[in-house]
Amino acid sequence: MANKNVLITGVSRGIGAAIATQLAGQGYQVIGVSRSEPKDFPGRFYAADLSEEKTAKAVLAEIADEFKVLRLVHNAGLVAPASIEDATDAEFDATMRLNVQAGIWALQATIPNMKAASFGRVVMIGSRAGLGKATRLIYSASKAAILGLTRSAALELASHGITVNNVAPGPIETELFAANLPPGSPEREAFVANVPMHRMGQPQEVAAAAAYFVSDEAGFTTGQTMYVCGGLSVTGPA
Repeated sequence: MANKNVLITGVSRGIGAAIATQLAGQGYQVIGVSRSEPKDFPGRFYAADLSEEKTAKAVLAEIADEFKVLRLVHNAGLVAPASIEDATDAEFDATMRLNVQAGIWALQATIPNMKAASFGRVVMIGSRAGLGKATRLIYSASKAAILGLTRSAALELASHGITVNNVAPGPIETELFAANLPPGSPEREAFVANVPMHRMGQPQEVAAAAAYFVSDEAGFTTGQTMYVCGGLSVTGPA
């Protein structure tokens, strides 16, 4: 069995925190990176802004070297709500830098260890919004890029025993979602009514999907996207 060290980006709250808790409970050594330190983190934590190239590359290289990381979950991300007319260059650059470029930097830091071990598990956290969502032009574009990144990296790395997969959540009950659509609000009720399962997803449900892709047993699954979205990826956008 390969070492059970797993690097997770964006662990301060929500989905990233849930993935860290899930994997720690399954016996993985969790190493987390985010700008804000989470409460009661179940592993080693590094504070870093992964949108800053020099900082990001340095901390990712340090972690990869110290822990010989063979498993990576890139969850760090930024949501910049914007219509076509309102999208700005600054928002585009910031979103792509953290959502996509930081994921590439993390891959580049950890791939040498994976190739040396002829084993690796990479999980990118995408979004159902990658299929298209009004007023999320930039965010949707970044998550569509994650899908393409996943498939291309999977093809490049398959012969080395490295899998690369994508977990794409739909509406998940996180602090950020609740702030935008408060429980009990008419807007939230209308949104949930359009979800085929008529409820919000939970961070733990996304974590369970990520845990499968991280596992030793997922060795013959690569380049795939698992939508954890209550059926929205089948019926279309809410």
